[in-house]
Amino acid sequence: MCAAGIDLGGTKSEVQLFDQQWRQRDVRRDPTPRTYPELVELLATQVHWALERAQGSVPIGLGAAGLLYPDGTSFTANLPVKGQTLLDDLIRSAGHSVTYVNDCRAMALSEAIYGAGRGYTTVMALILGTGVGGGIVQHGRLLPAGPSGTGGEFGHMPASALVAQSNGLPSRPCGCGRLGCAETYIAGPGMSALALHLTGEQLTPEQIVARRHSDEAINEVWAVWVSFTADLLLSLVQVVDPDVIVLGGGLSQIPGVCEALSKGLAATQIRGFGIPRIVLAEGGDASGARGAAMAALAAGGSQDHA
Repeated sequence: MCAAGIDLGGTKSEVQLFDQQWRQRDVRRDPTPRTYPELVELLATQVHWALERAQGSVPIGLGAAGLLYPDGTSFTANLPVKGQTLLDDLIRSAGHSVTYVNDCRAMALSEAIYGAGRGYTTVMALILGTGVGGGIVQHGRLLPAGPSGTGGEFGHMPASALVAQSNGLPSRPCGCGRLGCAETYIAGPGMSALALHLTGEQLTPEQIVARRHSDEAINEVWAVWVSFTADLLLSLVQVVDPDVIVLGGGLSQIPGVCEALSKGLAATQIRGFGIPRIVLAEGGDASGARGAAMAALAAGGSQDHA
């Protein structure tokens, strides 16, 4: 076997074992525990399971939402790990090195090499779900998160002030402690907040999408969401200028989202210049675990987070 990856989410933790051709050879899924001690115990059990199935030592990666602070403590909204030294505690409990990588960056690496971004020099992935994040892969290598570890936190870039002001929208508080982060408008809860502010209705993203073509007020909510998201993409394009942008997450499954964002991005781009292709991720549920495994192999099984 080549490597193993754990994709840790708010509802399930999935460990996958891959061979040298990055084909999935085995998989185990468990519900994500609600308490920190139980979570560490489960992850250690999944590490031991992977080592047993691999019949030897293999690099193991852990892909999870959120950040690691410089002191090793964790920050994330959807897991019981805030303020805990998850990686250190897991390594101590499992007795085996584990490489941490943000789940969005793991998806970016997997999609760049084995998914919708294969064949391109510079690939940017953007996850649009309960939160917003991403990663950048260039020449097959995941760009580091940087000295602060916050690289790829696209959802915490400032939202477009122009779009907010022109629609009379207030600066919304973000879970990171700041005001006006992009994900407060374009993540799933942000889309619902837009609907509440603009129409007075409490609507889920699914309800907004279902009514956008038949209800003028709801269609305006959709248009504002597209404007916010396109402006975020423009900021990213002007910094990186990727060949392709790969979309993942629940909101990426909205019918026509790639076309709508391509049109919105083209409208905001500097006149006379092109835009990258915007495509959907291909890897499905395997992308996160595969990317975590790839990051672990690239790190040589070290503890350094990618």
